[in-house]
Amino acid sequence: MRLGNVPQPFPYQGSKRKLAAVILDCIPKSTKRLVEPFAGSAAVSVAAAWTGRVEAFWLNDAHSALMSLWTQMLNAPHALADHYERIWSAQQGRERDHYNEVRERFNREHRPADFLFLLARCVKAAIRYNRNGEFNNSPDHRRLGMRPATMRKNILLVQQALGGRTTLTTGNYRNVLSKTKTNDLVYLDPPYQGVCKNRDNRYVQSVIFADFVEELERLNRHHVPYIVSYDGRTGDTTYGEKLPKSLDLVHTEILVGRSTQATLLGRSHDTYESLYLSPATMKKLGNLPPVLREDACVVPTLF
Repeated sequence: MRLGNVPQPFPYQGSKRKLAAVILDCIPKSTKRLVEPFAGSAAVSVAAAWTGRVEAFWLNDAHSALMSLWTQMLNAPHALADHYERIWSAQQGRERDHYNEVRERFNREHRPADFLFLLARCVKAAIRYNRNGEFNNSPDHRRLGMRPATMRKNILLVQQALGGRTTLTTGNYRNVLSKTKTNDLVYLDPPYQGVCKNRDNRYVQSVIFADFVEELERLNRHHVPYIVSYDGRTGDTTYGEKLPKSLDLVHTEILVGRSTQATLLGRSHDTYESLYLSPATMKKLGNLPPVLREDACVVPTLF
């Protein structure tokens, strides 16, 4: 599937925006609802809504500030866009001081528009917290963040795509999975292994490998279809333990591009991300989707 000009709700590290076209081709046509227990920027749901692939959605994330942003985006998009424009415009001529002030205010009040501005301005659009639970990522001095007109357009287009047919929740992914049904498609994109340990404050909630496998086993027993993004590799370096063969998953690797870090070091390494399709998903699809039939699936230019 080639996607058109799908809107990006906000910059977000780890977004599956580049993989959305491949993932959409793996969603059975009979799917009634797409569930994302680790929503993040919900790139897959936005693309599925934009293309009419699925009609109903459930977005969940353990990060309450992120879900507050989603709530305002879908329920009060104009107010969010207006507030973001005021914050963005106020930085002119005092960018670093302004960023620090917005960050301090967010850590006190957790306003969605402040969080949106921080995501637009911070290094690598990455959410980082210190041990006190305070957002502490630094600003990227090379850019001022998405311009208000572009941000407003994206917010309104995303609200148009998902508004009125999306359930929003904040909580543990296991609670979400316990309520899924056989006519759902669950897309699971947890934090990569190796960067989500209990003492790592970059993520709001860690995901324990054994617990995650247990949840996938339960989904298998209840014949709930799901797709998982969970590990990857660059050259000879792997990131995370592969999911066990006992789950009977179809595993494929998707070529997502050349490693930027390797290129800077004078090396030539491709980066791959793993994609797993559950038995219930494969049963509904009937066959492996054409996009995954090649030995190395190359992600096309999407938007």
